[in-house]
Amino acid sequence: MATDGKPHPLQDTLLGVTLVLGAIAFVTAMFHNLHLLSSWTGLVGIFTGAYGQFISVTTRERFFLILGLGASAVGFFLGMAHGGLFGGLW
Repeated sequence: MATDGKPHPLQDTLLGVTLVLGAIAFVTAMFHNLHLLSSWTGLVGIFTGAYGQFISVTTRERFFLILGLGASAVGFFLGMAHGGLFGGLW
């Protein structure tokens, strides 16, 4: 349906990693004391999602990458608001 019939292992791996990182960042952003986890996973999720968008081939990949990117961005920004990448360590 949404594929070209060819395997895309790198794109699918980036898709899965972005979705998992986005989910972790989004969920942990709801807790103030987990700002380190949410901000770092969100930042890494943004980078993996952006690279995945750059090399994506199908619409299905792009759709789910955008979902992961959005969740990563929300987690990253809320993590930054709660203390940031190094908050409380330095």
